[in-house]
Amino acid sequence: MKKYYSILAAIGIVLFSVQARAGAGWTDIVPVAELLPTNRHYYEVRLPVTDNPSGCREKNWFYQNYQALGSEQMFAILLEGITSDIRLKVYVTGVCNLNGYSEFSAISVIR
Repeated sequence: MKKYYSILAAIGIVLFSVQARAGAGWTDIVPVAELLPTNRHYYEVRLPVTDNPSGCREKNWFYQNYQALGSEQMFAILLEGITSDIRLKVYVTGVCNLNGYSEFSAISVIR
């Protein structure tokens, strides 16, 4: 019985360790490196940040759900960032997807 609980505890630690160390906050200010629309329920963006408070495995990859409020406006800003080299930062929520990408909920464009 003790072995059974140890196995359950180990599985729980593995499954929830990403969420346990995830945090919310603003990244540092960078230009957009890559924007990837997908046929899944979200789009992906690569930002060459050095500071990502989310703690997700892939510190330079972020995602936004197409159904999230304001996602169209944020996608438009990122698309403009690709064409005009604007610098921006994103607010990460602390949620990581299965690929280790950070979810973001806001964008701030920096002059």
